[in-house]
Amino acid sequence: MKVISTSILALSLTTLGSAQAFELNSSDIQEGYPMAKTFEYNSWGCSGNNQSPQLTWKDAPSGTKSFAITVYDPDAPTGSGFWHWVAFNIPTSVNELPRGVNIKHLGGIESRIDYGTAGFGGACPPQGHGMHRYQFTVWALPTEKLELNENTPAAVVGFTLNSIALDKAKLTATYTR
Repeated sequence: MKVISTSILALSLTTLGSAQAFELNSSDIQEGYPMAKTFEYNSWGCSGNNQSPQLTWKDAPSGTKSFAITVYDPDAPTGSGFWHWVAFNIPTSVNELPRGVNIKHLGGIESRIDYGTAGFGGACPPQGHGMHRYQFTVWALPTEKLELNENTPAAVVGFTLNSIALDKAKLTATYTR
């Protein structure tokens, strides 16, 4: 009995050790480090290039049928944070986004963000407000298409993602003006 129990334990540990976590990486931004001006917005008193950073993800969970990407600033002085990017219906054949990508060219949808436009809107914290965190999140979804569109408010998309996601991978960069 002891030999069988030891064998089952060893098999269980091997199986647990082989599971990979859903992971998000970037050649442009790093966890906990300031972003370059390239990723700063170009309006509202900011003068950056307003480019989205390169992103790569791997080890999405089984059952993933599409991806979504959000960028959220929880430190914005709004009482509800600030949405900088909301994109969804990204096919599972995509696991990397080049810098400055237009999600529409990949078959996805970019919806309205808190700047009042659709698409990526770079960092632009108020001058002298201190460091802000920008949470880049890739969501693994169990459906190919969300029944949402480019006019769906970011908070509604965020609620939907949180309610159905199989998993998410996050990378948090910072920015200060």
